[in-house]
Amino acid sequence: MYEPRTFLDKLFLVIKGLAMGAANKVPGVSGGIVAFVGGFYEEFIYSLQKINLKAFKLLFNGRFRSFYRYVNGQFLGLLVFGMLVSYFSVSKILDYFLERNELFVWASFFGMILGSIYFISKDFEHWNKKTLPAGILGLIVGVSISFLSPAKENDNLWFIFLCGMISVSGMTLPGLSGSFILILLGNYVLLLVDSVNALYDSMAEILRGDFSFVKNDERLETLKILAVFTTGSATGLVTLSHILTYVLKHYKHITTAVIIGFITGSLGVVWPWKRTIFKTNEAGQVIFDSNGKEIILNYERYLPDFSSSETWWAVFFVIVGILILLGLEWYGNNRKK
Repeated sequence: MYEPRTFLDKLFLVIKGLAMGAANKVPGVSGGIVAFVGGFYEEFIYSLQKINLKAFKLLFNGRFRSFYRYVNGQFLGLLVFGMLVSYFSVSKILDYFLERNELFVWASFFGMILGSIYFISKDFEHWNKKTLPAGILGLIVGVSISFLSPAKENDNLWFIFLCGMISVSGMTLPGLSGSFILILLGNYVLLLVDSVNALYDSMAEILRGDFSFVKNDERLETLKILAVFTTGSATGLVTLSHILTYVLKHYKHITTAVIIGFITGSLGVVWPWKRTIFKTNEAGQVIFDSNGKEIILNYERYLPDFSSSETWWAVFFVIVGILILLGLEWYGNNRKK
């Protein structure tokens, strides 16, 4: 059983949910890192693992209070609430700053990942002939993923379901960015921008008493895609949590070594100083997809120009990102006392 939570603990848990939701939407950043650094990763995984046959039996038998306690309902409820709020608020703010101050946003996340590497590895004293190769393997996979090229958009519903199962790995595996995986699969804009905006617009219209969207075939198709994606995400979340529960129980040190290597390798994904490479035609003109979005091929990374004031501002935001992680560590340590 977990200790009772104070009001401040509950508030911080909602805030962590907000952070996880925002992080999951940023390519290259993993919501699982927030959970790991926030000190609630194992509770998150084990709580998800409780969503099993026994839980459904309690639910269908009308034993709602027992179901709530069994699945650690307060914890999951507050965390998921924060994530949902994030998708319609914090993530939109994040989108705003990514459009206008992309370098500084990436610099902040780069600093947060540096801080998370320190946080995870500082107390890890189990490097040996088994964990060292595991860490190197994680590093190689992380670096390799950062140099892959995105695929084309695909709205086949079976593929959408698969995208949901795979992309949710960013919430359960620190360092593995679910949104970046969606970019590689070609469906980032469709699933994390267009479909979420379609749901937001539909809910806003319903609140105004406007139900005209039910006659909008394009809107309904996008909402159907979002429903299938959400179903796939929920399925993947529960499935992966069961696998990870077993892995963490039997191979905890090896798993931690892989995570450290993987997060270190993922630094290449969020390297702040990079240019976006768009797909172009023979005339050099940028090619747009069916939704009017530029088709991204990859990113060209370059070394910062330290004679530029913008570079030093970016370095400042890297430090801010590191301090945020150190602040989370301080909070976690004080909460234990």
